[in-house]
Amino acid sequence: MEKTLEKSNKQAISKEKLQQQYMEFVLLNERTPTSVFAFAKGLKIKEDDFYVHYNSFRALEGDIWKSWFEETLDVLHNDKAYLPYTIREKLLAFYYTWLEIVKKNRSFVLLKFEAVSQKNLNPDFWKSLQASFFMHIQDLIMEGKDTGEIAERPWSKQYDKGFWMQFVYLTKYWTTDDSDGFQQTDALIEKSVNFSLDMISRGAIDSFLDLAKFLYQQNKI
Repeated sequence: MEKTLEKSNKQAISKEKLQQQYMEFVLLNERTPTSVFAFAKGLKIKEDDFYVHYNSFRALEGDIWKSWFEETLDVLHNDKAYLPYTIREKLLAFYYTWLEIVKKNRSFVLLKFEAVSQKNLNPDFWKSLQASFFMHIQDLIMEGKDTGEIAERPWSKQYDKGFWMQFVYLTKYWTTDDSDGFQQTDALIEKSVNFSLDMISRGAIDSFLDLAKFLYQQNKI
């Protein structure tokens, strides 16, 4: 009987409910709860009910952002039109969908990004999301190389870091965009994606490198 009661109690609150209540607390108080004990007491649950799902508020918040990222990918992968997209189109679809997902909790996003400067493109609360992002973007980069949309270069291993900075910057910009329907953000996404893909696709840069390599080998320079 005791084991049954313990199991029932541990299932009293879900991860989703904890996330929802945490965001509500942060928005109403503009700070994180002082302790898990106080947070649990406010929810009328036991402290160890919280620890069934998370070992800290940092872990809980990381899971919030990661869940939005995973929801973004689910939306894309469940769209039959997405699969044949070019890498450029997939990146555009990713950014547009991501912002539609986080828009549902814009107040929380705005509050968290208040302390993120334009010079700091690695917010601490995105640690969990970052790992998922790199896995996704590295898959896209590999696909782009296979299709010839992305060029293999000596600095190719840095492509994913560039896209990470782009991802953070675009989200940060969106938090400050007061244009109707976030039109300025949409325009920036298109221009940013076009620029980044132009820079890593085969073109003038590669022609210059090929020429420089040829001249060097011929001892012309």
